[in-house]
Amino acid sequence: MAHPISKENSELVRLIVELRRAARTQKAPIWTTVANRLERPRHQVVPVNVGHLDRLTESGETVLVPGKLLAEGRLSKKLTVAAFSYSKEARSKIHAAGGVAISVHDLLRTRPDGSGVRLFA
Repeated sequence: MAHPISKENSELVRLIVELRRAARTQKAPIWTTVANRLERPRHQVVPVNVGHLDRLTESGETVLVPGKLLAEGRLSKKLTVAAFSYSKEARSKIHAAGGVAISVHDLLRTRPDGSGVRLFA
């Protein structure tokens, strides 16, 4: 029996359930890790800034941020970024650098096995 998810955001709860299902069916442990991180209390989640992505990634990578992506710093690389939520400025910086900002749900649909996805948390 699955343990209950104590979140009030119904979109977040649906995503966590979907991630756990994908982890089981695809045998991809990355989705379990992402679900666990999204299930944490809000005060334990550290937001990621686009400046971190610029320093720690290579151009063309697919990056997953299990939480919120903020706009501090600059982004000069073309990345595919999946996050649960974005600040408006972070989304515009990704697009200005030639990258793509998608939801975690969209990433799960395009890469169900989790291959080639780099987790940032």
